[in-house]
Amino acid sequence: MSPQWLTLRAGPEALRIVRERGLRAEDVDVLPGASGGAKWLAIAGIDRVVFGELLAARRTRALHCIGSSIGSWRMACFAQRDPVAALARGHYAYVHEQRYSPRPSTREVSAVLGRALDHLLGPTGVDEILAHPWARVHVITAQGRGLAASERRGAIAASLGLAAVGNLVSRRTLALQLRRCVFHTAGDDTPFRHLADLPTTHLPMTRENARAALLASGSIPLVLDGVRVPGAGGVHWDGGVLDYHLDLDFGAGDGLVLYPHFYSHVVPGWFDKPLRWRRATGRNFARTLLVAPSDAFVASLPGGKIPDRRDFYAFDEAERIRRWDAALRASERLADELRELLATGRIAERVQPW
Repeated sequence: MSPQWLTLRAGPEALRIVRERGLRAEDVDVLPGASGGAKWLAIAGIDRVVFGELLAARRTRALHCIGSSIGSWRMACFAQRDPVAALARGHYAYVHEQRYSPRPSTREVSAVLGRALDHLLGPTGVDEILAHPWARVHVITAQGRGLAASERRGAIAASLGLAAVGNLVSRRTLALQLRRCVFHTAGDDTPFRHLADLPTTHLPMTRENARAALLASGSIPLVLDGVRVPGAGGVHWDGGVLDYHLDLDFGAGDGLVLYPHFYSHVVPGWFDKPLRWRRATGRNFARTLLVAPSDAFVASLPGGKIPDRRDFYAFDEAERIRRWDAALRASERLADELRELLATGRIAERVQPW
């Protein structure tokens, strides 16, 4: 018996929908994308099927796509005219054009990743995102407050330390250092206006601020420079610091939240990664169907793990590229299995309750 490459989890509402009528594009209302850097390479096959096949047909109502960090870049791919081509450009640039000096400065890393983002967007990507007839993109950044509003390395390090300590007590203490900003193309129809777990500002995405917001959403403090987003004020950092895997209240609705993810679990914030007790419960995921690689798939990858940022330190450039390319190729197994489940209607048999 061949291994199962996919893990599928569903909250109670999502489970009911999938068992009644399978996974249909017209039932999907929200598409989240988590932070995770190079991890997006391992689920490239899932993205190709979801973006380019399942959700490719025109719709009569909006589909809200929300992401932080690399998740926002994935949503920017989805909202372009040819999502699969945008993904391919982004994957190639992320793997092959991230070349650094031995001890790169934050300015160097920002410049390299800025060029990768430009490659992903292409010459018309921003205009395509803004003019998309039904995909509404929401990009999360973390706007610095207090010490985190500084561009001095010492102040930024101190702010991160304070945030990490406060987070041990409560995620709400993060608001002392950072404010969630959501740049979006949804106008007055954003379904995330109600978010109140952390202070949140909603701003329109425009031709003037779209690239800056996308770059800021992936600007890890102390690794990249903060970004000043036109019209937004202050310095903006990686949205994943606050919203790592998007443990958000996705709002009320009759449809699905379809969540292609790297893991079968969800970590609320960046500082929660080492805190085993801070895994998201199913509270925000009642109508969510999560699709992720299985343990068997991860074990089949080079080194038995999903690519991540530590690979830059663990391997030389040639080996890192070899491993990341291998993960991209392997992700086609995820694509094949998802296509088969969609074609046969067997998704309901495979879904586990969240």
